[in-house]
Amino acid sequence: MSAINKIKLNDISTMLHYIGYICLILGFFMLTPIIVAIIYSEPKFIFSFFFSGIVSIIVGIVFIKVFKKYKMSLKVAMIFSTFIWLVASLLGSLPFFISGELTFINSFFEAISGFTTTGFSMYNPIESAGFAINFWRGMIQWIGGLGIIFTMIIILRSSGTSIMRLYNAEGRSERILPSIRNTSKIILYIYLFLTVVGVFLFIISGLPLFDSIFYTFVSLSTGGFALNSNSILYYNNGWVELAAMVVMILGSINFALVYLLFKRKFREFFNDIETKVAIIIIPLFIIIVSVALIEFNVYGNISENIRFGAFQIVSAISTTGLQTVFYPEILNSWPAITFFIIIISMIIGGGSGSTSGGIKWLRIGLLFKAIFWQIKSFLLPGAVIPKKINHFQGLKVNNDLLRITGLFIFLYIFVYVISVLIVLSYYNNLSQVLFEIASAMGNVGLTSGILTPNSPDFIKIVFMIDFWLGRLEIWPVLLVLFMGLATIKDKLRFNH
Repeated sequence: MSAINKIKLNDISTMLHYIGYICLILGFFMLTPIIVAIIYSEPKFIFSFFFSGIVSIIVGIVFIKVFKKYKMSLKVAMIFSTFIWLVASLLGSLPFFISGELTFINSFFEAISGFTTTGFSMYNPIESAGFAINFWRGMIQWIGGLGIIFTMIIILRSSGTSIMRLYNAEGRSERILPSIRNTSKIILYIYLFLTVVGVFLFIISGLPLFDSIFYTFVSLSTGGFALNSNSILYYNNGWVELAAMVVMILGSINFALVYLLFKRKFREFFNDIETKVAIIIIPLFIIIVSVALIEFNVYGNISENIRFGAFQIVSAISTTGLQTVFYPEILNSWPAITFFIIIISMIIGGGSGSTSGGIKWLRIGLLFKAIFWQIKSFLLPGAVIPKKINHFQGLKVNNDLLRITGLFIFLYIFVYVISVLIVLSYYNNLSQVLFEIASAMGNVGLTSGILTPNSPDFIKIVFMIDFWLGRLEIWPVLLVLFMGLATIKDKLRFNH
């Protein structure tokens, strides 16, 4: 056990060295809202962002100079990936806190909700936030969608074993090109291109430039922060909603699959198991919800029922969280089946290797394939059943992959149930809590309204842990927890 949990000084030095780069990068990003503050005459935010940015840059430079980097094991990379989201959120919370907009716990909540692309907000009302603050809120979701470690890899322009392990530790496995450096560049170019496309779509749909940039940031990253309390419904514009749906779907597709579209490899794209799952689930859920709304005549005419139903499903399954309908209306006016479908959508989530959260399309596809193979083995005992799926030119499925997939889904549901039980001790409303925790775990941001700036800090911490676990996909956090418990056990044994 001691061999498993032992972390050497060189490992700590390496992690602190790379934390320095994160501080440096985020520090420069923090200086950009100053331009927005100047344009919109918000002098109080100039100091907040300048001070936060300079502090982050100085800390980053000190860490890079003082702590040396050594070769990083996968174990250390996973530990680093676990804590870097907390470090980034701490730094990202500084402008909120220093400006006096939010308390420390609410500032940290806002930042971790942003970086994990969840979208729950402590601004109430949201309209109270200034332009510079909103630009920062959108930017941290845009950075979080790309990935904090991934952003560092791109900017460092490095390669090697340590970088490869950091890349894998953040949950990325597919490589578009043989080298991680070139893969990172391609994904960055795709992300930037889709960002430009998003801004263009929002502008032609009728939004002002600032709103277009903001909603591109939060839609492409599937983050879901909003500029006002009515979210995207504020504009009451079908074209804006259509633009948002397009950008949300683009953000929820595996970047490697988007690359296939750029390369015009349409057959490979449509044959991929993730694409097939999305093509089946999204239209199916939209049809079920729309038919239910039409049957109950919720919005008076067919087109309006489809409009509101389709948007909520795309927002939920892409794990974005933009809203055109709010929880009280869903609970009181929408048929019960629609409420259930929205929760299921948030739990399923989007594509692996995308900006989305949730269990992911790949795992859902594997789960149903495993069920099919098992039924086939019952019907044909002794037969050799080939286990292969179409995922980037074929993926052989072994028992280990199926076991890990099954374990992840079990752990995801287990954490979901535990979180529900904890929050129920404070809020005695099962439907609201089921909805809210599904949203938190899936990094969605659709809210039933139970979480407010005045909620108990303990409940906020539970939600922040859910954001964190959902974004990291549980395994890295379990590794750190396991190592911590093992260390305590070894110390107790030594003391006795």
